[in-house]
Amino acid sequence: MTGPADLIFYFVAALTVASAILVATLPNIIYSAVALLFSFAGVAGLYVFVSADFLAATQVLVYVGGILILILFAVFLSNRISTVKISNPVHFNWQAALLCLALFGVLSYTAVSTKFPVKPGLSYQPTTAEIGELLMTRYLLPFEVASVLLLAALIGAALLSRPEGEKERSADMEEPK
Repeated sequence: MTGPADLIFYFVAALTVASAILVATLPNIIYSAVALLFSFAGVAGLYVFVSADFLAATQVLVYVGGILILILFAVFLSNRISTVKISNPVHFNWQAALLCLALFGVLSYTAVSTKFPVKPGLSYQPTTAEIGELLMTRYLLPFEVASVLLLAALIGAALLSRPEGEKERSADMEEPK
């Protein structure tokens, strides 16, 4: 290790991996969502280490600020939350564990045996100005199509979370007359 940056990198990497494992293994879905928060934040931290400032900001805004909050709202505001035990059942499968271990071995061998080129003297250069200019000029149409698609998904999620019929509507949900 050459300095505190290496220690911080290993801490962020370990936090990301450990919280991702917790997401898959915790039996309570709320605790899994909190572990997912740390996993997303760790990925954003790793993006900072590779000088991908736009990706780090996007990770925080979209995944932590959008997707994770949407998952938490979906869990908390579901109209069936009082009748359903919300949990994440964990079933250990030996075949899946062996496959994951084999894949980990192949990836580890590939990472260790590959000679990656090292470019000396690279300095940090922000990429957000150039990406922002491209998003508002050349790629404006795909950007707007993606936003309309996300809006349609949000409307669909709101429609699906409504009560099924008029019989289930309680007195406090009725419109004033």
